[in-house]
Parts: sequence; structure tokens; C-alpha cells
Amino acid sequence: MEKLKVGVIGTGHLGRLHTKLFKQVDGCELIGIYDKDHEKAKSVAEEFQVSYFTNVDQLIQSTDAVSIVSTTSAHYELVKKAFDLSKHVFVEKPITSTILEGEELIKIADEKKLNFQVGHIERFNPALISLEKYSLNPLFIQTDRLSQFNPRGTDVAVVLDLMIHDIDIILSLVKSEVASLSASGVAVVSDTIDIANARLEFENGAVANVTASRISQKKMRKMRMFQRDTYITLDFITGVSEVYRLVSPGEIPDNPFISFGEIGVDERKKVVVYEQPEQKEINALQHELQLFVNSIQNKTKPAVSGADGLKALKVAEMIIKKIEDSIARAKIN
Repeated sequence: MEKLKVGVIGTGHLGRLHTKLFKQVDGCELIGIYDKDHEKAKSVAEEFQVSYFTNVDQLIQSTDAVSIVSTTSAHYELVKKAFDLSKHVFVEKPITSTILEGEELIKIADEKKLNFQVGHIERFNPALISLEKYSLNPLFIQTDRLSQFNPRGTDVAVVLDLMIHDIDIILSLVKSEVASLSASGVAVVSDTIDIANARLEFENGAVANVTASRISQKKMRKMRMFQRDTYITLDFITGVSEVYRLVSPGEIPDNPFISFGEIGVDERKKVVVYEQPEQKEINALQHELQLFVNSIQNKTKPAVSGADGLKALKVAEMIIKKIEDSIARAKIN
């Protein structure tokens, strides 16, 4: 099988990582990189011994697929340019600045049968991947994604910068539509929302309480899930997940566990067992880039499709509107 020719557009912090890791992805050849800041592109090219282009059209034309790691406001134009030239696209989250832009790009990709993957990297966090053997049907989810202030990324609300990671994961786990949501938030040190909380209620009765902040003293990226007979915690920083389950004595797993004693449930004796699923040693970004290349070569659906990215953006935009409406009402009163 011929190697897939790939180019990277954008050589900021994340674009530099894409450049580094695409050189380690099987089945592809990194043709070159582009950034509107030619000096930055030249510096990254020299660091990783790759070619750099001073014209984005020339880079796209030289490839089979491109990875777009630009500012969100440039996503639509760059993705459309690639699609117009019939190239497959990986674009970092959020998919686009607006829902209409995302819808148009998805339509073009479908019509041209092009792979369109969105970079929701936390889908590939070892903590989440380690839960593959478990049947997940959460009824209540609590997430906390807190970061220390960094000027990078403050051009968009924290909902699009950080919270959208958890929104995407929640939508992938809860197989139901959002029935209603409430949200609050405030701009503290930037011109956009810096801290936000949202409560999502789904048609199947599941509830998610989601918090994101970029003005915290300590980093925290945790998720807790509750479902029938099971409580699960995930730490996206350490990549560790922990599972507490109610099982019948005959269902106690062979792998190491800690029993917390018997309890009565409807006159049945059950045991609480603790498990720490095996943590897989993977680089989440390299893994999702590998899946992107594999999906093109195998002609399969992307791991996180354009439709998935748009779904997360729609919920994020609903949250932002709720917060902005709340702020506007507070100013009037």
C-alpha cells in the first residue's frame, strides 16, 4: 500500500506536535508544513527536518490529506480549500467557528466521499480507552476541567477551549439527545467567558454536570460516572481510571480487587469490588493521527467524524448563548 502524503497547516504549539508525530505515524509521509508566519514554519521545519511551504495552496496540492492546526476562525476557509482540491482533512477542535460553517463542510465531505476527522483528543486518553471492556451507560456524569491561566486560547470562550472536550465525550457515551440545559459563567481576566458550568438533561433521563475554568490555581481534568451497580472515576491528567462495581459473589473477577464487604440489595447478597483497569501506554495525539491515516487507507469512518464535531459544537454554542443571555439580563437588572 502506498504511503499517504500528509501536510500540516499551522505550526503553533499544537501544530509543532502534529509535525513531530506525523513523522512517527505508520503508512504516511509528511510532505511538508505551512504557516502564515513563514519564519515560524521555517524554524519548525528545521527542527524536524521537513520541508516548509510559503504557499498554502501548493502544500495542499502536494498531499493526499492535510492536518489543520490553525486558529478556529481560519478552520472553515482552510478546510473548504482542501475539500475543493479533493483532499482528506483532520481539523483540530472545535470543528469551525459557526454551526453553519460546520454543516456546509460536512455536506461537501459527504458529497465528495472525503474523510473528515475532528481532533477531540480526549476520546483517546488512556483513562477512557482503558474502559473499553466495560458496558458504559451512565445516568449521571460530573466533570471538572480546570486549568491555570494561559493567554493562548482566550480568543474563544472556555466552553470552546476546554469544556468542549467533556461535551464530546459525554455525547459519545449518552446515546440520547439533549432535552434541556442550563448554564452560568463569567468573564474574569479575558474578554470571553473564563469559567462556566452547565447542566445537560437528556431525553433518556441521564444528567451531566460540566464545569470548566481557565483561572484555577491547580490543574484538574476529572470525570465521574454513575450507572446501575457501577461508579467510575477518570483522571485525564494521569490517565488512570477506577471502577467500583456491585457484583454477585459468583461474578467476582479473577484480576486483583478490593472487597468492601457484602451488602443487601433486594434480599440478594452483593459485593462491592474495586478495579483499576490496565492503563495503556499510548500517546493520545499520535493515536488519533494514526486512526485518521488508517481510516483513509481502509476507507472506513473516521474515529471522530465531522458530524461528531458539529454535535459537540452545537451543544457548546447552546451553553454559551445561555450564559450570554444570563449576563445580559443581569446588566439590565
